Amino acid sequence: MSEFKSSKRSVAASAEAVYAKLSDLSSLGSVLSNIPEGALDADNRQLLEQVKATPDSVTFPAGPVGEVTLQVARRVPPTLISLEGVGTPVALNLRLEITPSGSDACEVMVALDIAIPAMLKPMVGGTLQKMADQFADVVERLNYE
Repeated sequence: MSEFKSSKRSVAASAEAVYAKLSDLSSLGSVLSNIPEGALDADNRQLLEQVKATPDSVTFPAGPVGEVTLQVARRVPPTLISLEGVGTPVALNLRLEITPSGSDACEVMVALDIAIPAMLKPMVGGTLQKMADQFADVVERLNYE
């Protein structure tokens, strides 16, 4: 497994609030629908409209692979949400690690573990690292009130 980690990001909300918002994946729908119009181009907005979320899973389009489903594998309140790929061409795990840093602040870090052949890592590693970083950016910017 290759691991791609974002840097730690500071969030101005308690670890409990971040965990509560992100551990129920069905809340992802309201998050996506609240992305401002100008923030995404038409192609990316169309992709987001195809995302399907339940409390325990999220399914999204993945180009030539078809759809990818991530299902909650483990929840440890308020510090960890772990998702595993279901029916994915390679084994993958996405973790959101939440570290409390006061009553109204925490740090978050996104880690992506994926089973890719060593020879492919140089070709796709940058893209996978970018995905982890972008997911951490979104988590950092969400409103947790």
